[in-house]
Amino acid sequence: MNYRRLGNSGLRISEIGLGSWLTYGTAVERETAKECVYKAYDLGINFFDTANAYNRGAAEAVVGEALKSYPRDSYVLATKVYFPMGDGPNDRGLSRKHIMEQCEASLKRLGTDYIDLYQCHRYDTSVPLEETLRALDDLVTQGKVLYAGISEWSAAQIVDAVRLGRQMNLHPIISNQPIYNMLVRYIEKEVLPISEREGLGQVVFSPLAQGILTGKYKPGHPVPSGTRAANDETNQWIKSYLRDDVLNRVQQLEDLAIDMGISLSQLALAWVLRQPGVSSAIIGASRPAQIEENAKAVEVRLTDEILRQIDGILEEINDFVPIW
Repeated sequence: MNYRRLGNSGLRISEIGLGSWLTYGTAVERETAKECVYKAYDLGINFFDTANAYNRGAAEAVVGEALKSYPRDSYVLATKVYFPMGDGPNDRGLSRKHIMEQCEASLKRLGTDYIDLYQCHRYDTSVPLEETLRALDDLVTQGKVLYAGISEWSAAQIVDAVRLGRQMNLHPIISNQPIYNMLVRYIEKEVLPISEREGLGQVVFSPLAQGILTGKYKPGHPVPSGTRAANDETNQWIKSYLRDDVLNRVQQLEDLAIDMGISLSQLALAWVLRQPGVSSAIIGASRPAQIEENAKAVEVRLTDEILRQIDGILEEINDFVPIW
């Protein structure tokens, strides 16, 4: 496994991270989920990402239980706050009240004294940015959080947060967690260059486009049974990818990967990691074998010629935006 600094911080995380969205605490049985965490750790993956909103805390509980087997200082644990965790008016968002209360709740579910990376899951237009940043800074000062990050904030929102944080002399935000893969590239226009300028690293989610970039879905063929797309509980974000124009190009990418002697998922992950502003690509897995295959992507180096071929295949769908 290779490791990269997270933005301008001194924190080093594995190029492949393990996430728990739509899997742990939801679609994957508890013991299988723990086996996936064990396999990831054995392969050198030290970055584990979850969120309080993933099945209302169930994913945090599974991840925390699995990681208890290892020394706390040997891994980087990330979670998030923003989405509703109850029906009350203060059970959501980025108010000081919600951030503080949910941090305590996450610590209990995770079974730890501190969170390495605490991320604002989305931007909250209803709360003053100063209030949100001050709450995060206080958590860092208290030692309950080591670093603060964000997820899916726009370039303008990132700039505002960085500048206000400097004015207030707060601990800096060090990361952003956006969607990024061969089919969804919006961050390349503004978010990536702004983040690199301001010192934020990207820990990207859905690098395999919900499994589309594994090659399991074929143009003109029915959705395979047992896959995420066949599960009505988890397929709401994948449906928009299931178009023949998208799947035809995915087939071309798979043919290219086969010619290179690697899997399509390894090609897709190596493509994401070609970006110097990306610190880690967060994969999801329902079986340990998937993690073992994906982790090999860190060994793949893409030549300029291969990148040109990929750009040619993707040219007509660069503006594709899925529902997620």
